Amino acid sequence: VFYALALNITALPTDKTYANQLKATGILEKVFAEQPNHPGVAHYLIHSYDYPPIASRGLSAARRYAGIAPSAPHALHMPSHIFTRQGFWQESIESNRASAAAAKNHFDQLHAMDYLAYAYLQGGQDRAARRVLDEAGAIQKVNPEHFVTGYALAAIPSRYVLDRRRWSDAASLTLSPSEFPWSRFPQSEAVLVFARALGAARSGDVAGARKDVARLEVLRDALTAAKQTYWAEQAEIQRQVASAWVARAEGKNPDALQLMRAAADREAANEKHPVSPGPIVPARELLGEMLLELGNPGHALKEFEASHRVEPNRLKGLYGAAKAAELSGDLGKAKAYYSQLVTLSARADTERPELTEAKAFLAKK
Repeated sequence: VFYALALNITALPTDKTYANQLKATGILEKVFAEQPNHPGVAHYLIHSYDYPPIASRGLSAARRYAGIAPSAPHALHMPSHIFTRQGFWQESIESNRASAAAAKNHFDQLHAMDYLAYAYLQGGQDRAARRVLDEAGAIQKVNPEHFVTGYALAAIPSRYVLDRRRWSDAASLTLSPSEFPWSRFPQSEAVLVFARALGAARSGDVAGARKDVARLEVLRDALTAAKQTYWAEQAEIQRQVASAWVARAEGKNPDALQLMRAAADREAANEKHPVSPGPIVPARELLGEMLLELGNPGHALKEFEASHRVEPNRLKGLYGAAKAAELSGDLGKAKAYYSQLVTLSARADTERPELTEAKAFLAKK
């Protein structure tokens, strides 16, 4: 079992054959068949299958793990790694609500809350996501202080504003609580700085966006110096994305597209870290949005669909694909995506503009 774990954690994030992970699952599945109540095996199977092309194979372990260790906060959370990869938002919500409740005042609570807020936002449950945000904001001290804690504290408010396209709100984000040792965790700070840069650029505050792009460069270099190569790469991707939207705000559209496409390709070459349910906003989804803005819906549709294969059932991603299909004249595909968006939002507690538009389109067809 520990050999399988070692195979998984030493896998290169750029290896798209998943050779180590599949070797690990081959070992673990045999043990799981003999010992179906082994919590470590279920845990490591989920981690080993936590990749888009193979995530569906982890559903059995995911659905059994919480029952194996029902009082362990991390065991209650872990199934949501697979549910997130599949876009099964309600199952992720149930998993992380239970985990957060069992992990009060521990960093596992905030880790679960990040996944929980992400899942709520994908179903248009914005009020529920706001409650998670408020609860996270009320936490003044978490034990132990850890980069997982910092990541969640930065990611939850960032996701809340960006998924709802509140660009000016994103531009005014601040690191909170101020007592948290942010300087120890530059990869966590970079998340919020990225969201702020993107918000500033998309609300027309080029000077503010440039300031945050410069801060991302500093954080990237600090991570590089600390030999945290994975996180340095993520900060560079964030810098490229933010720079692309600065160029777009300045009317430098060819430069903007070149930067945005490079960032999307760079993000696709790596895998996400288990600390996160997914990028704050997928770079390829943002590329699709930029192409739509620039009047190229056909190419935008291809980018949105490519993003779906990695990040399925994202509300903004489905809306982008539907809109791109509609504008490029593929009304059948537009209807399919708008219908999927409405189904996805069956439990929505607010009327997102995307949902209103989807319903209006479907009412005419």
